[in-house]
Amino acid sequence: MAERACAKCGGSGWIIVERDGISGAERCDCGGQERARRLEEQAAIPPLYRDAFLDTFRDLGNPELTRVKNDVAAYSRDYPFALHKPGLLLLGEPGTGKTHLAVAALKALLARGHEGLFCDYQNLLERIRASYDASSGSSDREAYRTALDAEVLLLDDLGAHRVTDWVEDTVTSIVTYRCNNKKALIATTNLPDPEAGDVVADRSSSSPGKYDYRVTLAERIGSRARSRLFEMCRVVRMPAVGDYRLRRA
Repeated sequence: MAERACAKCGGSGWIIVERDGISGAERCDCGGQERARRLEEQAAIPPLYRDAFLDTFRDLGNPELTRVKNDVAAYSRDYPFALHKPGLLLLGEPGTGKTHLAVAALKALLARGHEGLFCDYQNLLERIRASYDASSGSSDREAYRTALDAEVLLLDDLGAHRVTDWVEDTVTSIVTYRCNNKKALIATTNLPDPEAGDVVADRSSSSPGKYDYRVTLAERIGSRARSRLFEMCRVVRMPAVGDYRLRRA
C-alpha cells in the first residue's frame, strides 16, 4: 500500500483499468521502482537470470525466435486481463531460451506490481517431500502452500523428476488449484507433447526397423495435470534452433 494518499489510487496501491470492455486491477505507479525492486528480491530468481529480460533475449535473426519472444511479450502485456488463459507454458529442447523468456515474463509482471515466485520444479518437490513427517502423518505445508498461493508461480523444468504416485498427485493438486482459481502459472519443460507438434518416436539408429520413444509431458506429470496445464496456459513451442546458450556465447 502507498505510504501517502495518491490521487490515482487513493492510497490503496491499486487502480481499475479497462481494456476491450474487460475491467481489471493494476498496481498504481505511486509505489515506483522501489516496490518493483522489493518484489524482484522476494521472487527468488536465481542470480544466473539477473539479466534475463525481453529486450536481452537475442533472436539471432531467427523469425521463429522473434515470434516466440513476441508471444511472451503479449502474455506479459495482457495479464491479468486474459484470465481465461492466465498461464504460460514454454516447451522445447534444452538450451532454446525457455527459462530466459519465462523469467523475462515474470520480471515484466513484477515491474507492474504483481507478486511472483521462481521455483525450480525438482527443488520444490524435494522441499515439499522433506517437510513430510511420515511418522506423524503431518507435514509442514509452507512450501506447498506457497506453490498454491503465490500470485504468479514460475515452475522451471517441469517434469524433471522421476514418476511416482506422490509426484503425480502433488503436481496435479498444484496445477488444478491454480487453474480453478485462475492464478497465473508460468512453466517451462524439455518434455515433448504430441498435441504441441512434437515427435515422440524416432527411428532407432542402432536397431533398424525399430523406434526410440521419448517420455512425454503427460507420462511424467500425469494426464490430469497435463490436461489442466493446457487448459489454463498459452502454449508456446520453442523452435529447434540448437543449443541457444552455445549460440549466444
